[in-house]
Amino acid sequence: MALETAPHSHPVPHAAKVLRARYADRLPACLADLTGPCHGTVDLPLHVAWSGLRSFDLDRPRSRMSLYRTVLAEGQHQDLVDFLNRDLLISQWPVLRTLISRPIRDVWEAAFTELAPLAASAA
Repeated sequence: MALETAPHSHPVPHAAKVLRARYADRLPACLADLTGPCHGTVDLPLHVAWSGLRSFDLDRPRSRMSLYRTVLAEGQHQDLVDFLNRDLLISQWPVLRTLISRPIRDVWEAAFTELAPLAASAA
């Protein structure tokens, strides 16, 4: 267990552990809960896309990948359910997993066995 200790204070958990816990708390119960759209334009709310692009075209692969990266990193539980689609997530995962942070990747692959084999085949 990696803890950092500040002088005259209690041990502080390692930042990666805190991030993993934060992302794990947002996860859907199962990938089937991800019922977001497969086609068309998605406009993300400000609390998810607070800087930069907010509108994404799911029919354009780069735009779709950007949407998924943004929602995985910044979205709350309901955002994941509303904006991500199970089939699109699974099909994009081999590339998407290389574009997201390690804490996000670790949490999703540990929680969903559907993603772990895809990670092994992409390595």
